[in-house]
Amino acid sequence: MTSAAPRPFLAVSNIEVIYDHVILVLRGVSLAVAEGGIVALLGANGAGKSTTLKAISGLLRTERGEVTKGSIELHGKAIHRQDPSAVVKHGVVQVMEGRHVFEHLTVEENLLTGAYTRRNGQATRNDLDLVYHYFPRLTERRGYKAGYVSGGEQQMVAIGRALMARPTLMLLDEPSMGLAPKLVAEIYEIVARLNREEGVAVLLAEQNATMALQVAQHGYVMENGRIVLDGDAKTISQNEDIKEFYLGLTGVGQRKSYRDVKHYRRRKRWLS
Repeated sequence: MTSAAPRPFLAVSNIEVIYDHVILVLRGVSLAVAEGGIVALLGANGAGKSTTLKAISGLLRTERGEVTKGSIELHGKAIHRQDPSAVVKHGVVQVMEGRHVFEHLTVEENLLTGAYTRRNGQATRNDLDLVYHYFPRLTERRGYKAGYVSGGEQQMVAIGRALMARPTLMLLDEPSMGLAPKLVAEIYEIVARLNREEGVAVLLAEQNATMALQVAQHGYVMENGRIVLDGDAKTISQNEDIKEFYLGLTGVGQRKSYRDVKHYRRRKRWLS
């Protein structure tokens, strides 16, 4: 008799998301994140990646969105009906797309806002030192207004602020957006270290499939509000359809549909 598979740390099961009571954005989305794992959620702009992360973190409710079907469980307990503050207390923290910082606060003041629920001053100071350990560049910028540091440094502030909440699961939304390749590589290296050394699980929404699959163990491909493919990161990175979907363009310069690419390849094999 075989033992049952272990329950995933995060389990998103067949969720449907509707905005303003009428706009269907996600349909039948399911994914899982193992404890201490890194999972990549891939897809083009508008595929539904950000909505999926907001459904998990509870931020949908601030945008008149709602999970109307399915469930989201953390350690087997439903969290999809809870307020964002309650979800944070469970250890789930989202780093929003676009490097949101409080521009008129200093870098260090921004970081400290991530610990607003904490009461132990010494523990907060220790965690601040931990952030500076992983992001030494922020040590030099600690007294600068966050609105005047570089885009890469603002992304570091956003991730560091999330780290100050002592997360067990970090939701990263497009961390590479608008950054030079060298900075992207630096930030991804730090994310991988946080996962490896601090045990923080990561769900990573990205258009940059190549970089995301280098650090993830598992990946999901999303299109038009649905999951169209999933598998281990190595298998997905070697999938020819995925390569064409993310790297290939049609003759008019528009990205092809993943489904069109897949069906085209099937037709080509059938005709050969």
